[in-house]
Parts: sequence; C-alpha cells; structure tokens
Amino acid sequence: MIKTEENLKKWPRTSLSDVKDHVPVMWEEILNNLNLQNTKILVDATLGLGGYAAKILERNIFNGKYIGIDKDEESLKLSKQRLSVFQKDIEFIHQDFRNLDVALKSSGIDRVDGFIFDLGVSMYQLTFSERGFSFLKEGPLDMRMDRYSSLSAYDLVNNLSEKELSYILREFGQERFHKRIAQKIVMQRKLNPISTTCQLTDIITSSLPSYIKTKAIHPATRSFQALRIAVNNELEVLKEGLDKAIGFLNAGGRICVISFHSLEDRIVKQCFVKAKNEGVLKLITPKPLICSEFERKLNIHSRSAKLRVAEKI
Repeated sequence: MIKTEENLKKWPRTSLSDVKDHVPVMWEEILNNLNLQNTKILVDATLGLGGYAAKILERNIFNGKYIGIDKDEESLKLSKQRLSVFQKDIEFIHQDFRNLDVALKSSGIDRVDGFIFDLGVSMYQLTFSERGFSFLKEGPLDMRMDRYSSLSAYDLVNNLSEKELSYILREFGQERFHKRIAQKIVMQRKLNPISTTCQLTDIITSSLPSYIKTKAIHPATRSFQALRIAVNNELEVLKEGLDKAIGFLNAGGRICVISFHSLEDRIVKQCFVKAKNEGVLKLITPKPLICSEFERKLNIHSRSAKLRVAEKI
C-alpha cells in the first residue's frame, strides 16, 4: 500500500487561492434544466470545489436548501471556504454518493427536488500533483478520491497479475494496447516498485507504437482513466448512486448528470431508459447535450462532457 502521509510531504499543498476561480462544466445548461424556482431541496452529489453551488447561490434564483456531498474531504474543505458567504443556505456532507440514502437521512431529508452529478475527476484532483491523478505532473501513484480508502493505484500497479492489469486497461480504459502495457508494467516492477505518476507514464508511453505518440490525446490517458475507475470502483458506485437518487426525487424533480467518457454515459443512459420504461422518469434530453464550441475552447477538459437530464413522473 502507498504510504500516503510520507509521500505527501514531498508534494506541494493546495490552498483556496489555487482553485477559487474554478468554473464548472456546462453550468448554464445545468441552471436551465433544474427548475430552480420550484426547488426546495437541491442535492449536489459531487460538490467538488463548489462550482455549481457558487453559480446557483449567487444568482438569488434558488431559495431552498443546497446539500453538497463529496467523498473527497480535501475538496469539501476547500468548497466550505469558497462558499462561506452562503453558509446559511448550504449543508456540507462528507460521504460517497453511493451512500446517498445514509447522507440524506442523517440530515432529516426524505425527499429531494433536484440532483446534480458531475462525474469523474475534479479540477482540484487533476491539477494538483499530490493526488496522483495526472500523467502530466510528478506525484505519488495514488488516485484515491477518498483518502480514507485503503486501495490506491500503487497497489494495483505493483500487485495485480499481468492478466488482471490487462483486463482493467481493456475494460475501463478501452485501451487497444492493454496487453503490451500490462506486460511492460510487470517487467518494470520486477526491477523496482512503480511509485510515481511519471514513472507509470513513461512505462505506458514506451509500450506503445510510435504513431500513437503523435495523436492529440496523450498516450497515457486511457490507462490512467482505467486505473482511476478501478481504484474508486466508479462504475458500480455510479449505478448505486443514480438508483438511490431517482428514489429520493419528488414528482417533477429533475436529475442532471454530466459524464466524461462513454462507460459513464452508457450507465446513465441505461439507468434513465430503464426508469422511463418503468414509468418513473421522463427524459428531458433524449440525446445528451454537449458543450458549446466556445466552452470547449475555454476549457479543454469539457470536450468530452455529456449532460443527460430526466424528470420524475
């Protein structure tokens, strides 16, 4: 297991000034699809840095209670600082959204009028090297969204068999060269443990054909995505969280979900369609909304974002 406390002493820490200008993806589309004037309880199941909360609360178009949930305690602390001016309007809960029922019932909430899910890595996690999510910056090979979780990317990379690593890279990253990368990882770790993001990035890159390295997308993107999904059990967590959220929605309440890769979007689509066929949801966006060209130019991370919206019947 990665020795987090020892490793973090090597890396720069994050402050509010580093993240205060963070702008969430597709925030205007979220605001336009939530029916905020008729919403009394709004749950942000992935609060992150509080970007959506800031956009909503500063406009005085929402007079209800905003519930911000996040399993990343560090992100939650930063969002508390950022949103301190709205402290009477928002409640912060440190919890995984797969435990949405536990989080809401602990606050005495049994019905909700709106949900926001912004899936994937937060800008804080991606930007700051101490979290180990980025293949562009040297950091510990961590990738845990919840620091209290015992399993890290270090554990997977250094302990799984070649077959298991290959499976993760193929299934969760849709990586074409999964076998070559897994073989190279196992070969390199026999010499020394793989403990940093840049070490892993170099191994992945050296495993690929030269023409892959000239593509617009970084050659380590899919492998890092796969490991992150595996470390945080993201796909299973998403299924559980969506099912619970739909169960808490009031009639007329809306759920907005932004995904960033096809595996997530497929789960969201299947969940919504299943609920539609059961007469539980109405699809507001039969096809997902995507970012405007202007937003994609401003924020490269928004290029793959898809927003699906549904309403409780």
